[in-house]
Amino acid sequence: MGNSFGAIGPSSSCAAEAAQIQYYFSQQSWIEGAALEQLKAVAALPGVSSVAAFPDLHPGKYGPTGIAVLSKRLYPQLIGNDIGCGMSLFALDMPLRKLKVDRAVERMGEIEAQDCFDPQAVLSASGLAPDLFPAALGTIGGGNHFCELQAVEQLFDARKAEAVDRQGLYLLVHSGSRGLGARVFGEVNHQAAIATGLDPASEAGKAWLGKHDICVAWASLNRGLIAARAASALHCEAKLVVDVPHNLVRRRDGGFVHHKGSAAVEAGSIAPIAGSRASLSYVVEALDGTGSSLGGISHGAGRKYDRATMHGRVGRKRSEREALLRNAWGGQLICGDRDLVIEEAATAYKDAGQVVHDLADAGLVLPLAAMKPLVTYKKAVDGSSDRTRAKPGCDRQSERGRHRGGRHERG
Repeated sequence: MGNSFGAIGPSSSCAAEAAQIQYYFSQQSWIEGAALEQLKAVAALPGVSSVAAFPDLHPGKYGPTGIAVLSKRLYPQLIGNDIGCGMSLFALDMPLRKLKVDRAVERMGEIEAQDCFDPQAVLSASGLAPDLFPAALGTIGGGNHFCELQAVEQLFDARKAEAVDRQGLYLLVHSGSRGLGARVFGEVNHQAAIATGLDPASEAGKAWLGKHDICVAWASLNRGLIAARAASALHCEAKLVVDVPHNLVRRRDGGFVHHKGSAAVEAGSIAPIAGSRASLSYVVEALDGTGSSLGGISHGAGRKYDRATMHGRVGRKRSEREALLRNAWGGQLICGDRDLVIEEAATAYKDAGQVVHDLADAGLVLPLAAMKPLVTYKKAVDGSSDRTRAKPGCDRQSERGRHRGGRHERG
């Protein structure tokens, strides 16, 4: 169903004894009724004083995705199991003119076979325990996670778009804390106390916050190492442009802001907003208006249809499934999981352009660039080479990753 609310935000509503909800989306944005019901339930939680809802809003398991929630109490279930999940944008030192997509597809198919860092050494150098899921470092995971090779399709304001080069190539990496976050969430999810929130001063609250911070640091490091592996496979180097988590808690005046699928930004910072593998992504600058949105904006387009529904919508014919592997810019998908190809089809997602339009109209962002997807890696195809290649560039990139751990701890 469509959005039933009026003018672009922030509009607000306030139910009895419930927190105020700020809506940063227009009638043109697709918002499910189930997500709105979950949103109201979140606003009624004890200790919650303010809620911001963004255009990518959609239903989730423990609450909606695409929100920022200010609360005096801690709600681990609002963050979920992928603590620290985020988007990182990297610039490659390979110019667009040298790209051969077919060759890039072949090389990027070997991303997770790149044996170019010692995970335990990298963890130790980052101040993390060397036995903290070392085998999972540098891996993407499933679902909507990816590593995507991109190029600039359009610059909206050349004077403000120094962060991107029209002749350059970029990697957008979406991943999180893998099994570590799942373990941390599993430790508290069975506790009845989380239904009404954890007291941040309690032993349980302090324990979860400490483990949360470790997950955020691990996830940031993981994205850096995914980029290092991709750069190694492509025979080039990657330089971090920006790392923006969207599943975490940040300390703010009045309590803790819970970001569930909302990119954690500050005015003046830049952030990627992901489209689908067959639509444009965007790079935006966060504006002063994000002060009222609890420092949050959308991190992507947001799902329009759930995974089960997609199996009845696309991919019934072989020709349809093959079409899902390419896009209008000549880009290609690497995914050896047929179900995932269907579940993550472009039509499963909302219009990222509309999401950015709503955020801009609400005074939250300034669009800087639109990015086209050229190669999207999700899961290796059976029969891909299992060779490993040690590349000096990967070693240097993993060294950069060691200095990023913890940069997005709550502040």
